[in-house]
Amino acid sequence: MSVATEATIYLFSYGTLQDKAVQIANFGRELSGSADAMLGYDQHWVEITDPEVLATSGKTHHPILRPGSADSAPIAGMVFQITPQELAAADSYEVSDYKRVSVSLASGIEAWVYVSA
Repeated sequence: MSVATEATIYLFSYGTLQDKAVQIANFGRELSGSADAMLGYDQHWVEITDPEVLATSGKTHHPILRPGSADSAPIAGMVFQITPQELAAADSYEVSDYKRVSVSLASGIEAWVYVSA
């Protein structure tokens, strides 16, 4: 008898979740991933005021995505395979300006990504 395994979880990052220091602080390890892109969104910037996030990322402004149009430029980033616990850690890291949504990346991979709330 085979044991059911959890579905693979993919996380797409176009911002600070690609940084080694942010990954180690949130996941306890450096993630390995592959380059990918997201379509139909435009990149903007959001000011970060959460002291913990500021300390972890070292940046006062983080990129944020808002729905764009069919001719929006692809948003380059990295797609990572993560655990359910790491997804929960990413949820805790992201400030309230962001919400997590599922998208289909340029590669066809279905991944979670944080966009403008």
